[in-house]
Amino acid sequence: MSAVERPRDKALAEVRFLTVAEVAALMRVSKMTVYRLVHSAELPAVRVGRSFRVPEQAVHEYLRDAFIEAG
Repeated sequence: MSAVERPRDKALAEVRFLTVAEVAALMRVSKMTVYRLVHSAELPAVRVGRSFRVPEQAVHEYLRDAFIEAG
């Protein structure tokens, strides 16, 4: 491992980021719903220029935590 590359950098390089449209399609909701979740900090995201990127794992965690069992 070089002096420039740190263990945390390697883990970050392996993160898969999704666009808002990809998250909306995955969750089967509108893009506006995804934007609301991002702005309310319910769904973590990274701002890249004028757009957002959401870590794929964060989407899976959000859905897992939001899941409820009916009756």
